Amino acid sequence: MLRHSSPLLFALAASVALSTGCATGPVNPEFPLSVGDAQADLRRIRSSPTSLARPVVVLGGWADPGFATSTLRQSIEKSFVAPRVVDVSFVLIGDFDDCRERVLDRVDEALGRDDDGQPIEVDVIAVSMGGVVARYAAVERDAEPARRLRIARLFTIASPHRGAAMAPLPTFDPLQIAMRPGSPFLAQLESERSRQDFPIIPYVRLGDAIVGSEQAAPFGQAVFWVPNRPLEGAHLTAFSDPRIQADIFRRLRGEPPHTATRSIKSSMTASAVNLKASE
Repeated sequence: MLRHSSPLLFALAASVALSTGCATGPVNPEFPLSVGDAQADLRRIRSSPTSLARPVVVLGGWADPGFATSTLRQSIEKSFVAPRVVDVSFVLIGDFDDCRERVLDRVDEALGRDDDGQPIEVDVIAVSMGGVVARYAAVERDAEPARRLRIARLFTIASPHRGAAMAPLPTFDPLQIAMRPGSPFLAQLESERSRQDFPIIPYVRLGDAIVGSEQAAPFGQAVFWVPNRPLEGAHLTAFSDPRIQADIFRRLRGEPPHTATRSIKSSMTASAVNLKASE
């Protein structure tokens, strides 16, 4: 399957050189955390680890064999006491139905069910394509109503909620086609949002040429953005950004986040203006 997606693979590689940026770029007033302060906060978190309220499922991105998921898993294991972490990657997989089945199989195998036979409730950290996989896996299907990803909170990092900017490149890959802006698959996800009662907390770095910074949040939400770091691909290494990890981990610990909650609704317009001006 991947041989049909060579234009996107080329674009992914090119974006490392073309979408590098500077961490001294525009400051997001709803996420004014510096890299140095984030690194210091992560050291504090790791020096006094706490328990997680629930297991964490980490979902990888398109064509990633596990670099992002293993990095995040290691960060979680350093930051919490005996965490239960399930990581899932999606390399060499067919379509979003296959992705959904892989997630549900892994989670059931690792966590089992509760006393009522229902899925165990989890927090999810999803990288890129993993964000839309999580949303797709969370919906009950008529054939198997008890088979779903039971999400408490969904944290997404550079996920194509509104489609990926580079997905329209020529391909036969059904995953890439489904991530094109306005695709029937993404329209289905939007139509199913009313059946999902968990919050989505989206993050992105400016200059993301693969997904597009404005497209990394569901419709009706603003994204929590930070400027890119020097000499890094804005998209490909967003999962390891200490600012994003620090904010997610504070939320997992039950601490006040670095991000302002008003960014989700009231500052949507202002954030969109800043994103467009910065790319």
